[in-house]
Amino acid sequence: MNLPNKLTVLRILMIPLFLFVLSFPFDWGSVAAVPITHIIAAIIFTLASITDWLDGYLARKWHLVTNFGKFADPLADKILVMAAFIILVQLKQAPAWVVAIIVMRELAVTGLRLLLVEEGEVLGAAWPGKIKTATQMFAIIFLLLHNLPFALMINFPLGKLLLYSALVFTIYSGVDYFVKNKKVFKESM
Repeated sequence: MNLPNKLTVLRILMIPLFLFVLSFPFDWGSVAAVPITHIIAAIIFTLASITDWLDGYLARKWHLVTNFGKFADPLADKILVMAAFIILVQLKQAPAWVVAIIVMRELAVTGLRLLLVEEGEVLGAAWPGKIKTATQMFAIIFLLLHNLPFALMINFPLGKLLLYSALVFTIYSGVDYFVKNKKVFKESM
């Protein structure tokens, strides 16, 4: 197994650790009104997010693109982000309706990818999707950190702003993928 695929597997293994830290009922105190478990989870999530960028970068740079990577990398990203958003709803850091839209879009685009694979095509990440992923990941980090360090300086809800930006890019990129690939549906109707 090459290094990019190992990074993808590492990201997958970090997801249960991330969820465990946020779900286990222990209290180690807080820093600036942010529970330490949220800070630890934000660090784990940040590291996992970095592996998302790094595995793709290395796979392209070293020409190590594999079928496993094509399958597992986007799946790992979706599981990581969806798990984080769902637990943020539980923690009352994100509205359920926003997370529901994000999850529905992710599932719909995954279905589109499967239809395209049957046609022999691979749906690569386009710029709207990359912006969507970046805003989602930054939103999750700042929501977990309760807007630190911005909460200390000014009362600026960066996490919420990023969350709603992520929602807009989530919808836009989903529509973009479906419009650009509408031929799949014309052929099957």
